[in-house]
Amino acid sequence: MNTNSKIISSIRLFRTSPHPCSYKENQRAATVFVDPDLAIDKSINSKLSDLGYRRSGAHLYRPDCDFCSACISCRVPVDFYQFKRSQQRILTNNKDLNVVERNDLICDESFSLYERYINMRHADGDMYPATPEQFEAFIKTKTVDTRFFLFYRDTKLLAVSVTDVLEQGLSAVYTFFDPAEPKRSLGIHAVLHQINKAKEFGLPYLFLGYWIKNCQKMEYKSLFRPMEMLVDGNWILVK
Repeated sequence: MNTNSKIISSIRLFRTSPHPCSYKENQRAATVFVDPDLAIDKSINSKLSDLGYRRSGAHLYRPDCDFCSACISCRVPVDFYQFKRSQQRILTNNKDLNVVERNDLICDESFSLYERYINMRHADGDMYPATPEQFEAFIKTKTVDTRFFLFYRDTKLLAVSVTDVLEQGLSAVYTFFDPAEPKRSLGIHAVLHQINKAKEFGLPYLFLGYWIKNCQKMEYKSLFRPMEMLVDGNWILVK
């Protein structure tokens, strides 16, 4: 048993009852959560990320479905990653943006953008409708090293990427952006920025969460190959 597995064996886990899947029609899903009373620090967040867990607010979780294993954890080895031509164009198209790095968010400004994003892009999801309380709980936690990258055009906030700093990389927790700016590909631009930041911090990986084959909401992650995917407990390079 490796060190990370030993750590998880000492942590209480809770499994939800089956519920409708957010990504696959007519499927039932189940989720394992880390003990909500456990203080999640950078070390625990890092080790559980290697085991396929994700953070949402103060909670760490992973899918644990009875008859489906479609959700596959993925991460980009940033040292070997080279931007594709289309990604270079996205970087060029967004050269007019100024990126501000913060340790917290100005809630009024950020929530307004988050609300527009959820209402226009994810009105069919379980995060709709967006509320200030949901936003506060989802975005923030006081026990993890989190950076907020805010993308401005002049004084207008266009995108926010919520990013955890792990011991072995960065974790793209969530990104929301102005849905009225589709030509900028702001979601892709935010990932490219996180790849550059991981390199700048001297960290080898950018964790992108879960990838699901033939899922439109997850399709953008396929653009960042070569990447590693967690298959049967091992990280496998997929080109």
